Amino acid sequence: MSNAILVPGRPDRDEHYDPSRPSNSEDHWFSWLKRQLILKDIHAVSIEPPFPFRPRYEEWKKEFERFDITSDTILVGHSCGGGFLVRYLSEHKDLKVGKVVLVAPWTNPLKYEISDTADFFEFEIDSDFPTRTAGVSVFISSDDEPSVIKTVDMLKETVKDIEYREYTDKGHFCTEDIGGIEFPELLKEVLS
Repeated sequence: MSNAILVPGRPDRDEHYDPSRPSNSEDHWFSWLKRQLILKDIHAVSIEPPFPFRPRYEEWKKEFERFDITSDTILVGHSCGGGFLVRYLSEHKDLKVGKVVLVAPWTNPLKYEISDTADFFEFEIDSDFPTRTAGVSVFISSDDEPSVIKTVDMLKETVKDIEYREYTDKGHFCTEDIGGIEFPELLKEVLS
């Protein structure tokens, strides 16, 4: 049976502690995507690392590895979660996984000052990581922030065999950018 692990991005501290917002793993389109995959008999989970507003790679890795990761596992990462997947797959050369979809992946190439990020972004991208997957796709919008655009440019320069889904009006692919919680283009890509 295939499964899916969804990796959300890094919220702001204020978003994380806002009681009117869903948890990070349920925010934006994550709940909707999980439900759609479950309806297709794909067991889907979203990771919820501690204090996601100040990402620590070892904490995210520990949370991620609580779930089965096999050659049938679909991986979806948004923003910092996409950057996490690039690092994880780059560093685990013995691992084979299913489809990988990175939505506005971010690895902080412009070195934004983010408190307490420790070594989260300290890694080299393995140009061959897609060969150990069932395919890698990247969603990017030209109106996203410069650091995300730069991350995708780095992927284009470094990594072969990635398919790009390019938009001009989806921002950072958050709820307010895509007009709600449904993201049918992503579901179609995940299932392709």
